[in-house]
Amino acid sequence: MTDDARYPIGKFAPKTSYSPQDVTESVKQITLFPEKLEVVVKTLTDKQLNSKYRTDGWTLRQVIHHIADSHMNAYIRTKWALTETEPLIKDYNERAWAETCDNKIDPTVSLQIIKYLHIRWVALLNGINPSEFGRKFLHPKRDGLFPLDRMIALYAWHGEHHLQHIINGSKMENG
Repeated sequence: MTDDARYPIGKFAPKTSYSPQDVTESVKQITLFPEKLEVVVKTLTDKQLNSKYRTDGWTLRQVIHHIADSHMNAYIRTKWALTETEPLIKDYNERAWAETCDNKIDPTVSLQIIKYLHIRWVALLNGINPSEFGRKFLHPKRDGLFPLDRMIALYAWHGEHHLQHIINGSKMENG
């Protein structure tokens, strides 16, 4: 844990390589994430959902919808990396996506998306050959090719990162 509200669990620190055990642990975190998120979100009031987790940050409602958007993109990137040779993936403007009108709806919609998306994503991750975790895609805003094992570790971190935003934000605005 850090005192930086932007990175309450610290910034993602990629490894130079990932062992099969590292990948298994990341997939386990991705598997467990939807339930952990639901437990935290179901206790939030509308006032808490509409409050920001930090100055200049998103509302907790926007964070929940962002997780769904981001994890859908990760799932699609996984499929691209598995079905194409080093594909160039599409980047998206997260801040602009967080401002679209659908981010004002009940976040339980995104909780359901996350729940069922993770079932598919985990089934895909658990079903691929371990050698395929080295498959890569080209991200237009990152340096060079991005291997699947690193992306899986990144999204295991991403879920915990935003879960802590929600937990911290719910304490800032009690009710």
